[in-house]
Amino acid sequence: MSDLTLMLIKIAYLAGLWLFVFMAVGVIRTDLLGAPAKSKRRSRSSPSGQDATSAPRRPAAPKAPRGRRNEPRSLVVTKGPLAGNSLPLGPHPILIGRAKDATLVINDDYASGRHARIYSENGRWFVEDMGSTNGTYLGQQRLTRPQPVSVGQPIRIGKTVLELRK
Repeated sequence: MSDLTLMLIKIAYLAGLWLFVFMAVGVIRTDLLGAPAKSKRRSRSSPSGQDATSAPRRPAAPKAPRGRRNEPRSLVVTKGPLAGNSLPLGPHPILIGRAKDATLVINDDYASGRHARIYSENGRWFVEDMGSTNGTYLGQQRLTRPQPVSVGQPIRIGKTVLELRK
């Protein structure tokens, strides 16, 4: 092979390596910090100054409906930085993680952007790990598939512990 051909192969190889490095850094950044924020430009047609392409605001979470006597009504943080906080349980799933669009945002070094979700199905509550790096634990067991959760059973995500309560 000629020297020119070898030089072009080396340059293409280095370009591919750098492309891989930049992509890996982007994935790590997204996992740690969440999706990059969109720039907030003021729209002339909107008097509130909200960007016309932004998604409409989510309405406030509905209050938990009164159900059966043994049915949980709230998700309570028992340990971790948000200890004492609670969320009412409703028909919509609760997404837990570091991402800004999560229902329960936890700033825990061991939590992923979209770490786990808690949802209701046929009157029972389930917890599901969303492919997190460090795992979600129900009691002492690491989740590999959605598992039913009972009232008072601890759900651990990093240093944060959650429970369903009546």
